[in-house]
Amino acid sequence: MLISNAYAQQTAGQAPPGGGLASFLPLILMFVVLYFLMIRPQMKRAKEHRSMVDALSKGDEVITGGGIAGKVTDVGDNFVQVEIAANTVVAIQKQTITAVLPKGTLKAL
Repeated sequence: MLISNAYAQQTAGQAPPGGGLASFLPLILMFVVLYFLMIRPQMKRAKEHRSMVDALSKGDEVITGGGIAGKVTDVGDNFVQVEIAANTVVAIQKQTITAVLPKGTLKAL
């Protein structure tokens, strides 16, 4: 071998590079902030939406994700029947319902 390997020398009393737990502290802190700012609020919204969908009943006025407003005429396990106009009833998945309106809102439209 023509060229010998060069190794860095350590001075006396100097700690080896990479401070162990101290080097992971910023990464851990980032995950904690991410959890409280993004993950936790999203889980809370999902739980509120799930409880709203489970509480749907006949006669509720709702808005779907597509912007269709109507009155619930029948509630099944996965679908609800929504009357969007006189004698016009459509089947909509429960999960696409985004909001339950106060009673009488559709008459004001």
